[in-house]
Amino acid sequence: MSAAVIDVRNLKTHIVTRWGTIKAVDDVSFTVAPGETLGLVGESGSGKSMTCLSILRLVPRPAARIVGGAVILDGEDLLEKSEREMQRIRGRRVAMILQDPMSSLNPVFSVGMQVREPLAGYHGLSGRALRSRAVDLLASVGISSPASRLAAFPHQLSGGMRQRVVGAMAIAAPPRLLIADEPTTSLDLTIQAQYLRLLEELQEHYRLAMIFVTHNLGIVAKMCDRVAVMYAGRIVEAGPVEEIFRAPLHPYTRALLESVPRLGESAEWLTAIEGQPPDLAVLPRGCAFAPRCPRVMDRCRAEEPPELAIAPGHSTRCWLHAPA
Repeated sequence: MSAAVIDVRNLKTHIVTRWGTIKAVDDVSFTVAPGETLGLVGESGSGKSMTCLSILRLVPRPAARIVGGAVILDGEDLLEKSEREMQRIRGRRVAMILQDPMSSLNPVFSVGMQVREPLAGYHGLSGRALRSRAVDLLASVGISSPASRLAAFPHQLSGGMRQRVVGAMAIAAPPRLLIADEPTTSLDLTIQAQYLRLLEELQEHYRLAMIFVTHNLGIVAKMCDRVAVMYAGRIVEAGPVEEIFRAPLHPYTRALLESVPRLGESAEWLTAIEGQPPDLAVLPRGCAFAPRCPRVMDRCRAEEPPELAIAPGHSTRCWLHAPA
């Protein structure tokens, strides 16, 4: 496999609140190679989006702070960069597509102004060359009549079209790493499928490393090469998608997979995960999943499980798989 584009090592991000310190990202490690897609899955509040914001050093200040670890992008630690250096890296080398395109697009500027801005900054284009490149960029993400769309405003486009515009802006450099934070959540199923195909085509064309954040395990199966399952700020299992879907090791991973309805099954009730995710400001002793785990042991409530390598590229944090 090629050398990793991004190598996240023992990343820790804490948020200080009046109720205590929240370990939003707690000792998270993973790598993503060129052309590879890593899926980040887990319940809301598990730390997926905060992990991505930490990579870009865009955590909400002053409450949130990155307190440990390293984020190595092509051999350079982003956590050691100055803010001015990070401004040159964001967008140019690491780009992010957010869940809601209207949070990325300015409603008072035309699509053309917003697409031309990164092109001018990254490539030094101007005049006709800039406009021509903007048209080509919109065409590359499947927008029909791209020249006429330059004069449109975001509210004049459909949700799927706005998300394509955001995608065009994200690949303007193009970047080495693309972070897609639930980009299909606001799209209907037909448009979702088209957008996922678009991301696959862009990744293949530019050899992007991609981190894909989602709740949808079906999208993980379709899009991702590897998956990391997060719970309470930690990765509790990580490995190849096919291997984890076939034989999940962590009880939480198994519960997530069993909660997905399947065609042809006649079960009267869907499988649910008992209980609620823990308060990250007051985590239980031992394994954070222990209060909800159907296979909990005394050791789970007393000691926090370390990361255990079960097979090449497949690891979990669960005492069930600890050596005897």
